[in-house]
Amino acid sequence: MLKLKALTAFALMPLLMIPGCVYADALPGAVCVTDFVAADTGADVADALQAVIDANPNRTICFPDGEYLVSHPLRTPADPAKSVDLQLANFAVVKATDDFTGGAVIALGGKDPYNTTARAGSNYSLTGGVIDGNDIADGVSIDSGRETKVQNTAIKHTVVGLHIKYGANSGSSDADISDINIIGNSAENSVGVLLEGYDNTLTNIRIGYVRTGVVVRSGGNCLTNIHPLYQIDWDLYEGSCGFVEEASNNLYSYCYSDQFQTGFKIMGTGRSVYDNCFCYWWSGEGGSCTGFKAEGDSFNATVTNLRVDFRDDTDNTMYDGPAKGSGTFRRLLVNEDRLNANRAYRVFTEDSPVFRFRSLLRRISAFFSYLKALFSRTVE
Repeated sequence: MLKLKALTAFALMPLLMIPGCVYADALPGAVCVTDFVAADTGADVADALQAVIDANPNRTICFPDGEYLVSHPLRTPADPAKSVDLQLANFAVVKATDDFTGGAVIALGGKDPYNTTARAGSNYSLTGGVIDGNDIADGVSIDSGRETKVQNTAIKHTVVGLHIKYGANSGSSDADISDINIIGNSAENSVGVLLEGYDNTLTNIRIGYVRTGVVVRSGGNCLTNIHPLYQIDWDLYEGSCGFVEEASNNLYSYCYSDQFQTGFKIMGTGRSVYDNCFCYWWSGEGGSCTGFKAEGDSFNATVTNLRVDFRDDTDNTMYDGPAKGSGTFRRLLVNEDRLNANRAYRVFTEDSPVFRFRSLLRRISAFFSYLKALFSRTVE
């Protein structure tokens, strides 16, 4: 009955001039959902909210404070002619019901897929509020489109907090994510951020109550000041990881793995850059700690200014992986008396004989390339 009343009211009221919504008054032309859908009713309002989204292309849609229960994802259009900007007040909560159908509570670009940055409306977004997965749903997904922005949002009680899917532009999703707090559901499969689309920028993200902080399956991503913290059952500690790299060519800057069994893990032979990153362990309950782990047949990452602080009462390994590849650790800061016998990471430090030999080979190669180019110009 509530859905019918909300949809009837929606159909009868003008869409461009929405009276009575204080939150929307500051945004002329904005649409306020509480003019059509009541908050805090305890009833499912997913269909009514989706109707508001679908009927207001190229509008800012405001959610005043209150709780909005949804039984299926709210899907915004990626098509620039239909896209919307969702703006939630600080205490507006969009929450999955107990019978939620699956996926993310908010699916940005989840309908009418499109691939452009040239047309007005391509930069759709989600700002503010709380997205609550009720421990069974994902939080926010970016399914299609380009230039998607998510900012100043709290994502709570989710299986996957933020999921950027394979993008519309040959995999590129071009999303900008900033100032996000993510709380997982403390389950074994809980993940803070899952990146499958390419060329995204993520800045200032705090992650808690997950077993895996960040999983990156794509390239061209820039991650700055991302801080996952292990806070769940110690029975799940084995295999927990702050950052998992399954791709290549990403930049991690000022990223901080806090208390996970493994700080940073590379699954293949990727050539990503880790600059000014940090691993820290404040509890000895886990028993085993690894700063950097490589599971491929070679190590090719560039790690600069990494700081690793172990506890004295745990079994500690700075680097666990193959002792071959083109990767290096430069200006590594570790309290060495806390390390165990596994010191394979020394092979990759800039003061090691192996590193110096490789540097010499690169200089010799560059010299011969110069001679070859000079000879070619002389002959011409």
